[in-house]
Order: sequence, then C-alpha cells, then structure tokens
Amino acid sequence: MVFAPETVECFLQDLQLSLSDASGDELETSAPTAPPMASLDWGTRKSLFLERWKTERPRLINSTAAQENVANRICQQCGSNPAAVRCRDCRPRPFLCAECDVSMHTRHVLHNRDAMTAGFFQPLPPTTFVADKALSHCVRLMPVEMPEKICGCSTVSLRVNPGKVVAVVTINGRHDLSMPELSCHTCDATWAAGLDDLIQSGYWPATLHFSTIYETDVCYSFEEMKMAAPGLSCQAFLRMLDQRTFRFGRSGKISAGNFQQSFFEWEAVRFEVENICKEESFICPACTPDMLAVSVDGNRKHYRFKHAARSEEKATFEGVFIAKDEEVTRFVDYIHRTTKHVSGRGVCGGEWSAARETSQRSTSKVDEEGLELAVCRHGVLLCALNMYRGEIFAYPLYLQEKLASRNITFFCMDVTCKCWPYLKKVTKSCPELQHLLQMRPFLSVFHAKAHDFKCEVKWSGAYQEGAGLTLGEEVEQCNAFLSRIAVTTKHMTKAGRTDMLTLMAMRWNQQKFRNLATSLCHRYQKTTKVLQNQLQNLETMKVQMAVTESKLEDWVNDVKEWAEAAKTTTTSNDADALASRIEVLVASIKRRSQRLYKDTDGSKGRARIRRKIRTEKGILTSVVETYNRMVVSTETLCLETILSGETAWPWQQPHSDSVDLKTKRKAFEIIMAIRRLQEEKKIVVTEMDHHWKALKARADSLKELSCLLPSEPIQNLPWSLSDEGLKGVQSIVFRKRQNIREMKTHTRACYLQVLSGAENINFLQSASSEDFDSDSDSEID
Repeated sequence: MVFAPETVECFLQDLQLSLSDASGDELETSAPTAPPMASLDWGTRKSLFLERWKTERPRLINSTAAQENVANRICQQCGSNPAAVRCRDCRPRPFLCAECDVSMHTRHVLHNRDAMTAGFFQPLPPTTFVADKALSHCVRLMPVEMPEKICGCSTVSLRVNPGKVVAVVTINGRHDLSMPELSCHTCDATWAAGLDDLIQSGYWPATLHFSTIYETDVCYSFEEMKMAAPGLSCQAFLRMLDQRTFRFGRSGKISAGNFQQSFFEWEAVRFEVENICKEESFICPACTPDMLAVSVDGNRKHYRFKHAARSEEKATFEGVFIAKDEEVTRFVDYIHRTTKHVSGRGVCGGEWSAARETSQRSTSKVDEEGLELAVCRHGVLLCALNMYRGEIFAYPLYLQEKLASRNITFFCMDVTCKCWPYLKKVTKSCPELQHLLQMRPFLSVFHAKAHDFKCEVKWSGAYQEGAGLTLGEEVEQCNAFLSRIAVTTKHMTKAGRTDMLTLMAMRWNQQKFRNLATSLCHRYQKTTKVLQNQLQNLETMKVQMAVTESKLEDWVNDVKEWAEAAKTTTTSNDADALASRIEVLVASIKRRSQRLYKDTDGSKGRARIRRKIRTEKGILTSVVETYNRMVVSTETLCLETILSGETAWPWQQPHSDSVDLKTKRKAFEIIMAIRRLQEEKKIVVTEMDHHWKALKARADSLKELSCLLPSEPIQNLPWSLSDEGLKGVQSIVFRKRQNIREMKTHTRACYLQVLSGAENINFLQSASSEDFDSDSDSEID
C-alpha cells in the first residue's frame, strides 16, 4: 500500500499528539504551527538526508575496514585452488588463483590487480605475477590487433615474440609493456605493429617512433575535462594520471610536452576528417543565411608572456579561428596609413580605455595582449584576432570586414558611439569599406548603462527598431568560458595557445549547436511570458497617469528628440566646465567599476583599479560640491544618485513641458521593451526556421556524400584516401546521418510543442514524414 506524502505527515502528527502529555484543551488553545513537510520543504529533506548518513556512518566505517581483510578465499574461476590475486576489473568474480591469474591476465594486461600473499592487498604492475606465494617478473605484450597470417605458411608456424618496451598510457596511468612481434619459423617472415595497426586498435602515438603510446580514451578525457574545467592544465591532468599509476602499483612518469603535442596532432587529424565530411565549426545554423547581430569585444585576460615563446613552430589550427597576425597587421597598417588619423582617446562623457583609435604596441613583458572576439546572438564563436596594441578601433573593423558577407544587420560593441563615427571617417579614405556602413550600429545594452543617457537612448540596442531582445553582450558569455583557459594559455608557446583556443572554441560551438533547439524554445517561452507582464505594466501606467496611447507615443518621440538634440549649456561658463568635468568623472568611475574583473586576472591589478576609482570619487565629490554652490537648488546634484545611473543630468532636462523627463523616460522604456519583445517573438520564429532548414540541408549534404562514397574520390583534398579510408569515411557519414536524424526529430518535437496553435508553423508543417523516411535508408552495401 502506498500513502500520499500528506497522509504520512498526518500519521506522524497524530502519533506525536497521542504521545504528548498535554491535554486536548491545551492543544486547542496553543494551536501549534504544523512542522514543514519533508515532501515539500527542501530544508527538511536535507536535514533528513544528512541524518540518515550520520546514522549509517558506523556501519560504513565497519564495511570500509572489512573490505581490506585478506581472507582465505577459493579461486572463483577454477573453484579449487586458493585465491592469490584480486582483480578490480574481473568482477563479479575478482578472486583468482596464481594459475588462473596468469591465464586470464596474459590477455587482459591492462587490468588492475592486487596480490594477497603478504597479508594485505598489494597492487601489482602487469609485468608481475604470483608464483609459489612470491612475486615474480614476466613480460607482458601490449594488446594490439595482429594479423591472422603474415605469409603463405601454416598459422601453426607463427610465433608471438616480445618486441621493444613501450609506455602505454590509459586513463588508469602508465603501463610498461612490450610490443608484440610475429615471426614464422618456417620462412623467417616477420611482422611488427606500425602506426596503422596502433590507430586501428584505438591508440595514438606520442611520437612517430611510438616509444610512448596513448589510448585515445585519454585524449577524449582530457578534452572533456578541459571543457568542464577550462583552467585545468596539461601538467595537472598528467599528474592525476601519475597518481593513478602509483596507486595501482606501477611506476614511471608521463611527459607533458609529448602529450600536448600528440594531443594537438590527434585533434588536427580529427579536424581534417570533419572537413572531409563538410562540417562547419564556426557558422551558426540559426543565423544562416541572414545574421541579425554580431557582437565584438576584446578580452584582455588572454595575454601571453614573451618568455613563453620557447619555439617557433607553426600552429596546427592557424587561421581556422584566430586570424593570422600578418593579415591583421597588414589591414591595421593600411587603415592607419590611409586615414592618417592620429587622435588620442575617444570620449563619451569620459575617457574610455576601449575607445582608442590609435595606440602603440606594448613594450611590456607580454607578447599578445589579448583576444578580440566576434560572436553571434546565440553565443556561437565566429572568429577572433590577437591584440597587440590594446583595443584599437581597427581590430573590430577587421572582424567586421571579415564577416561582412554574412548579411549582418546589427554590429554590436560596448563603444559603438565612438567606433561608428570612426568607421565613417575611415570609409571616406577607404571607399572599398563603404559596404560596412550598411550594418546598423548597436551599443551593448548593459554597457550602455555606463554611458551618458543621451548616448544610451541614441545608440543602445534596447531602443533599436528590429533588434528584438538582442543584448550585444553575448561575447561576455563566451569570455566567461574562454577567460578560464587563459590561466594556462598565457604560459604556452604561440602555436600552443592558438591551437588550444581554437580547439576549445570548436567544442564550445558544438555544445551550442546541440542545445540550439532547446535554447530557442526557452527564449520564445520567456519572451511570451515577459511580454504579457509588460503589457500589464503598460495598462497600469495608463490608468495611474490617466494618459492615452497617443500621449505616450508623444512622450516617446520627445525622449528621442531630446537625445538627438545638441547638448544644452548652462548660463555660467564655470558651471558648464564643471558639468563637463562631472560627466567625465562619472563615466570613468562607472567604466572602471564595470570592467574591474574583465580587464584584470589578478588581485594586484584590481587593487590598482580600485585605487583609481577611490581617487576619482574624491575628485568628483569636490567638483559636485562646487557645482551645487553655483546653481539653483532645483539643479543640484546628489553623488549617490548620479553614480546610480537612474537619472539624467539637470543641464540636459527639457523645459518645454510640464511632464518631467523621468516620467517620460519610464513610459519610453516600457513601450520600447514591449516593441522589442514583440520583435523578439518574430525573430525567434525566423531563427527556428533557419535552424530547421539548416538541419535539412545538412542531412541532404550527408546523404549526397554517402552516395558518392566509396566509388568516387573526394574532390579538393590535398591527399588521396585508400579504399579502406574511403569506406571508413562512409561509415563516419552514416553515423553523422544518424545523429542528424535524431537531432531533427528532437528539434521538430521541441518547435511543435512551443509554437503549435499560436503560430503558423509553415516550415514545420511542410516537413512531412518523407523527410525522415528518405533519411533512414542506410544504403550500406
């Protein structure tokens, strides 16, 4: 019989009442509050959970100690001899006698075993076995696939001999084993495992001489751990493997340098195989063929020390994600040479470190000073470049030019208000860049809060028609991931840094692609819910202020006209100068506070910025006091208010209307929010359409490729594939087709669940069952 949680709680309460000494009258008068139910209260459940652990702890301690008892056991394989070895990987029958241990683990050499002869469980390396209750040394062969025949002689004449000793690295650490060699004693033919045999068996060589060999599971594990913990270094990962080596009774270290280079080569080969299958790692399916917005920003944490340049090898992934330095330098030099522009800092109410038009290359101890990134509105990394001169305007201009072919509507930056006038000046000297002005400038929504309010109204994406809920801050999400990798890449070589960042960017994008359907559905649902709330807020405001829709529209136009109007001046030249000084200081303080953790990766750097903030606040306090003494009481300033960013400057207030700017701004923001939300719903549906069509196009492309293989060679390859290689590619394509079918099924179900009824889902209704049936034909010969 199963009781509901409420019934169980009632039983417990009745039992407590019946055992209580208090009378019924006392209970009625006291009316105690019912204790929280475990089925509904997280704190109660947590307390019960911890109490159960505490109760069971004595038994757990006893069981943990008892498992170390080396009792007299019988071999669980033969059932007759006393057990001498326990194998951790042969469960459910882990106890073996000496003879069964040799028989079993001559084949399964990578199992972790413990000897039982010394009165405790003693870890054994694979080359040690038990003989007459003593430990003896032997030779164990590396498990690798071997041919059935190497000559025309009978297989009886084949002998397996131990070859050179190699270090085999698995997720359980290092094993010192011998390579197997075959020989025919009749014709003296020999065979030794080569690179092809190792790869076929699931291994990857550390060098081409393969004195050290990695199981590919080690490479997969390192990649997955880097994605889960980006700050994990290669050395830390290998130290973990070294500890596992020691724990299981083996010895030897794993070379970090060899592993990292071998890992990058393994990734490079996988990347080329993906290229054969026509995979695109840096194109967002929801932003194809038209991209609504691209967000560009710099990450100053991705610097690299000059002393880390120990070698000059070329990066394996050069130019794949991070642009080649020589191409960027050529573009920047051309822009500076053509425009002959030598101004200092751009100013938007203050001096902005990210708004420099020109800057000299740093002479400090770092080489690359950071990374400039371009990201779509779904957080998919598109491209990047290395910064050598700080965040100069020419860097985002290069990325803008590189991405111009993707039909981008909005170009988002945190200093668009200064970058866009710079672009207009550049296009006068460089007419070939005129097409970049077809994009619309977009000031990142959250960064705009640290700008002047007029600047925010004019440039912020929250007030841009057609932008939807695009924030322009998507690059910050990517930076939150990539910045953790910078802990290790700043000590890498130039090539190693490029390869690691490119690899992590590709894996990041793969996660985004897998979760894209779910992400778009959540965005649509959230937009619908917030839109309803904002519409209610608008109706409430109409009632409270007793205004009509047309009046609110007039207020919106008033705010826009006020933002476009030239700055008004105060009656006193001294007050005007103080007002400008106050704007500069407030913007600088906000900017430094906003970028406190973005521009620095250490406590010393943050302490230096905090000192500057305190100094500027002291100056601001003095300037505000002086200004307040010079103006009328209605235009005085409060330090806390102006730093909060919730009001406009008194000298910017319009005086032609009885309604103050604060009231108009409130109406303006609600109406703008509603318009953006309504746009967002349409934008998300369009992106769902793009995503669905991209999946269908990908499925068709894979189907076409599978039909060509393996009868026809693949075009535009710098090398030729053997028949076996072509058949292998065909199998990979079949697996990818299966993955695409599953993704299409999941995507279609998600979109139909969210959009059915409320929207006209033409792009999904047109997807008949034939789209899936035609895809399911394997066509495998």
